[in-house]
Amino acid sequence: MSGASSGIETLDRAVAVLEAVEGGAHRFTAVVEATGLPRATAHRLIRALEGLGFLAHFPELGYRLGPRLLRLANEAMRELPLRELAHPVLERLARTTGESAQLYVRSGDVRVCIDAVESAQELRTIVPVGAALPLYAGSAAKVFLAYAPDADRHLRATPDPGRFAREVAAVRTRGWAASAGERQPGVGSVSAPVLGPYGIVLAVVSVSGPSTRIGRGTARRFAVDVTGAARDIERALGRAPAAG
Repeated sequence: MSGASSGIETLDRAVAVLEAVEGGAHRFTAVVEATGLPRATAHRLIRALEGLGFLAHFPELGYRLGPRLLRLANEAMRELPLRELAHPVLERLARTTGESAQLYVRSGDVRVCIDAVESAQELRTIVPVGAALPLYAGSAAKVFLAYAPDADRHLRATPDPGRFAREVAAVRTRGWAASAGERQPGVGSVSAPVLGPYGIVLAVVSVSGPSTRIGRGTARRFAVDVTGAARDIERALGRAPAAG
């Protein structure tokens, strides 16, 4: 069990079980080994957590974090002042790259721009705050779909599902996605995920501009700044004070 303690033994043990499952202990024996709890105690806690929806058991996969815990995590993430904390990072990203920067969140079957900083260059892209864009085109869409359980449904809507699927799969490996002329001719973009606990995608940060400046050949150069911005936003969120 971890060194952190609430002073309430049962609570600490329950948290230890959840952390063990989060860390990859998906079978009963693995949970016992990871927590050091007596088998009978571990069994009682697992059954209780499962009954409350904090754990779920699948015959082939073993124990996983349950739907109630994931709902609570999602709600906690929505309470964070995402736009306010991310805006200075977007300003810095636009200044560093010379291109327009955007922050997207997913809302149902679309991605919504919740903040944007325009490039100072005369030829630039403009994405209005509040714009709802599809999940079947663009680098930000690829990032959202890389972590989405319903990705297949959106992939079928793309003009080239095979290629798009390969690029979505690559996001998990390299941590960013690129596009050129997919959603709008002549426009290129590079995007990276802003991740929260349990790998939940909180948002996607992007830079976009004319494909003559952001194209497939130059995407990797922008990826360094975009992924760095995503990590900066994650750190800012981690320092956000708790609501209360």
